[in-house]
Amino acid sequence: MPRSYRHIQEYEKEIMELREQGLTGRQIQEKFGFTKKQYENFITRYNHRQAKTEAGIAIRRKGRPPKDYVVSEQGKIAELKYILARRDAKIKSLEMENELMRDFLSLTERK
Repeated sequence: MPRSYRHIQEYEKEIMELREQGLTGRQIQEKFGFTKKQYENFITRYNHRQAKTEAGIAIRRKGRPPKDYVVSEQGKIAELKYILARRDAKIKSLEMENELMRDFLSLTERK
Protein backbone atom coordinates (compact mmCIF):
# COMPACT_ATOMS: atom_id res chain seq x y z
CA MET A 1 0.00 0.00 0.00
CA PRO A 2 1.94 3.07 -1.20
CA ARG A 3 1.44 6.13 0.92
CA SER A 4 1.54 9.82 0.19
CA TYR A 5 4.74 11.22 1.63
CA ARG A 6 4.59 12.21 5.24
CA HIS A 7 7.71 12.18 7.39
CA ILE A 8 7.89 9.18 9.71
CA GLN A 9 8.36 11.54 12.71
CA GLU A 10 4.79 12.70 12.17
CA TYR A 11 3.58 9.15 12.88
CA GLU A 12 5.53 8.88 16.16
CA LYS A 13 2.56 9.17 18.51
CA GLU A 14 0.46 6.69 16.53
CA ILE A 15 3.32 4.18 16.23
CA MET A 16 4.06 4.28 19.95
CA GLU A 17 0.35 3.81 20.79
CA LEU A 18 0.20 0.75 18.52
CA ARG A 19 3.36 -0.68 20.12
CA GLU A 20 1.81 -0.23 23.57
CA GLN A 21 -1.28 -2.07 22.36
CA GLY A 22 0.95 -5.02 21.50
CA LEU A 23 1.07 -4.88 17.70
CA THR A 24 4.19 -6.31 16.11
CA GLY A 25 6.60 -4.28 14.05
CA ARG A 26 5.45 -6.00 10.87
CA GLN A 27 1.80 -5.12 11.54
CA ILE A 28 2.70 -1.48 12.14
CA GLN A 29 4.82 -1.39 8.97
CA GLU A 30 1.97 -2.76 6.89
CA LYS A 31 -0.55 -0.37 8.42
CA PHE A 32 1.49 2.74 7.53
CA GLY A 33 3.28 1.42 4.44
CA PHE A 34 6.83 1.60 5.79
CA THR A 35 9.67 -0.68 4.83
CA LYS A 36 11.33 -2.80 7.49
CA LYS A 37 14.46 -0.63 7.40
CA GLN A 38 12.47 2.61 7.80
CA TYR A 39 10.68 1.22 10.82
CA GLU A 40 13.88 -0.13 12.43
CA ASN A 41 15.69 3.17 11.92
CA PHE A 42 12.76 5.09 13.39
CA ILE A 43 12.67 2.88 16.51
CA THR A 44 16.45 3.19 16.95
CA ARG A 45 16.31 7.00 16.70
CA TYR A 46 13.32 7.11 19.05
CA ASN A 47 15.12 5.00 21.66
CA HIS A 48 18.26 7.18 21.44
CA ARG A 49 16.14 10.32 21.89
CA GLN A 50 14.40 8.82 24.92
CA ALA A 51 17.73 7.79 26.49
CA LYS A 52 19.11 11.31 26.02
CA THR A 53 15.97 12.84 27.50
CA GLU A 54 16.14 10.57 30.56
CA ALA A 55 19.83 11.39 31.01
CA GLY A 56 19.05 15.11 30.93
CA ILE A 57 20.92 15.79 27.71
CA ALA A 58 19.48 18.60 25.63
CA ILE A 59 18.27 17.41 22.24
CA ARG A 60 19.29 19.91 19.60
CA ARG A 61 19.25 19.88 15.85
CA LYS A 62 22.57 19.50 14.12
CA GLY A 63 24.19 22.33 12.22
CA ARG A 64 23.95 26.06 12.48
CA PRO A 65 20.73 27.38 14.06
CA PRO A 66 18.47 29.59 11.93
CA LYS A 67 18.62 33.37 12.40
CA ASP A 68 15.29 33.46 14.19
CA TYR A 69 16.25 30.65 16.60
CA VAL A 70 15.22 31.25 20.22
CA VAL A 71 16.37 28.99 23.06
CA SER A 72 13.47 27.89 25.25
CA GLU A 73 13.60 27.85 29.04
CA GLN A 74 13.35 24.07 29.01
CA GLY A 75 16.32 23.88 26.64
CA LYS A 76 18.38 26.16 28.88
CA ILE A 77 17.52 24.11 31.95
CA ALA A 78 18.42 20.84 30.21
CA GLU A 79 21.74 22.27 29.03
CA LEU A 80 22.61 23.54 32.51
CA LYS A 81 21.75 20.15 34.03
CA TYR A 82 24.05 18.50 31.51
CA ILE A 83 26.88 20.93 32.29
CA LEU A 84 26.50 20.32 36.04
CA ALA A 85 26.45 16.55 35.56
CA ARG A 86 29.64 16.66 33.46
CA ARG A 87 31.35 18.90 36.02
CA ASP A 88 30.40 16.56 38.86
CA ALA A 89 31.70 13.58 36.89
CA LYS A 90 35.00 15.38 36.24
CA ILE A 91 35.38 16.27 39.93
CA LYS A 92 34.70 12.67 40.91
CA SER A 93 37.30 11.33 38.47
CA LEU A 94 39.89 13.83 39.75
CA GLU A 95 39.17 12.82 43.35
CA MET A 96 39.68 9.15 42.45
CA GLU A 97 42.93 10.00 40.66
CA ASN A 98 44.12 12.00 43.67
CA GLU A 99 43.31 9.10 46.01
CA LEU A 100 45.21 6.65 43.79
CA MET A 101 48.22 8.96 43.76
CA ARG A 102 48.17 9.26 47.56
CA ASP A 103 47.96 5.47 47.92
CA PHE A 104 50.83 4.98 45.50
CA LEU A 105 53.03 7.48 47.33
CA SER A 106 52.25 5.96 50.73
CA LEU A 107 53.08 2.46 49.46
CA THR A 108 56.41 3.63 48.06
CA GLU A 109 57.08 5.35 51.42
CA ARG A 110 57.15 8.84 49.97
CA LYS A 111 55.22 11.79 51.27
